Amino acid sequence: MAAFDLVVPETAEEAIAALQTLGPGEAAPIAGGTDLLHDVEEGRLLARRIISLRRLPWRTLDWNGNALTIGSTLPLRALEDDRQVRERYPGLYEAVRNVGSVALRHRATLGGNLVRSAPSSDLIPVLLTLDAEVDLVGPHGDRRVPVDRFVQASRRTDLRTGELVRSIRLPEARPSAFFWQRVRPSNDISQIVLAVAFAPAERSWRVAVGGVTPRPTLLAEAATALGAGRPSPDAVRRAAESASARAPFMTDRRASEEYRRRLVGTLLERAVASTVGTAGFPA
Repeated sequence: MAAFDLVVPETAEEAIAALQTLGPGEAAPIAGGTDLLHDVEEGRLLARRIISLRRLPWRTLDWNGNALTIGSTLPLRALEDDRQVRERYPGLYEAVRNVGSVALRHRATLGGNLVRSAPSSDLIPVLLTLDAEVDLVGPHGDRRVPVDRFVQASRRTDLRTGELVRSIRLPEARPSAFFWQRVRPSNDISQIVLAVAFAPAERSWRVAVGGVTPRPTLLAEAATALGAGRPSPDAVRRAAESASARAPFMTDRRASEEYRRRLVGTLLERAVASTVGTAGFPA
């Protein structure tokens, strides 16, 4: 492991300054570190300075009606333990509780997961279906970016020089569901993940797939096929067929393209049934 300096700022301003005083790629912020430290250990990240965000006041969970703002450094375990998250955002709850192990979830964070933007992320697909937004703070002020625009590719985001993720905002509670397929139930990378949500205000569906493409992706045609409310069996079948045909699946060492195409329709059917069965789903 290459040597590096560890900086633990007390304020966002100090953290931003610490990022700016070195060149691109020479400084890296760390939240939980469950992924980034592996890159440091394996020599994939050669940062001269690691900036810990643990003392910043961002380990928060704030409700404003049905909207939820999640601090970027809040451990996933805190989301998993929150009753309101489980009731109002069931898809997010299921995604969080299936990340790694309990020990890992005590350290891993939603902000870190977004910044690392791994194609196999279990969390990004459900954030896409919830129309989540990322609140950023940087040397030129604050800005808010939809997750669908923030996550661009593996290890590439819309973060600008000196910026940090302060929080993730979910604009409304939504009936939702999350399903996955893995070789092993835990501590394994998903072969495919599938998330769906129903937006009550718009009476429209969202469908997202992950673990199979260069980045988690919304499947607009499958969502449209589900209609504007409780879908009929024919609508669910059409949506499953669309997801199987349209998603840009790939073959890798975890699964073949053919296997994933067959599986995505089944997961979509299960996710829609689960969402419709959620308390609060409109008649």
